[in-house]
Amino acid sequence: MGLFKKKAVTKTYDKENKKPVIKVSICNGEQVVGFKDIHTGKIEEVILIKNQADLDAFKKMYGIDSEIEKEY
Repeated sequence: MGLFKKKAVTKTYDKENKKPVIKVSICNGEQVVGFKDIHTGKIEEVILIKNQADLDAFKKMYGIDSEIEKEY
């Protein structure tokens, strides 16, 4: 029983040097969403996606409105 509602905190990321991507495993289809460094190509994994609600939560957390590109 909680009297106080948890505030939705919008996090930020470096929009000039990183872009959001979904990394998809070709073996088992596992999907992880995170940020890819534009210069090095390294992906920083943030959340394992089990369903559409996980992806929606990630988009809301970082204020992303557009589609996120998938990489295999």
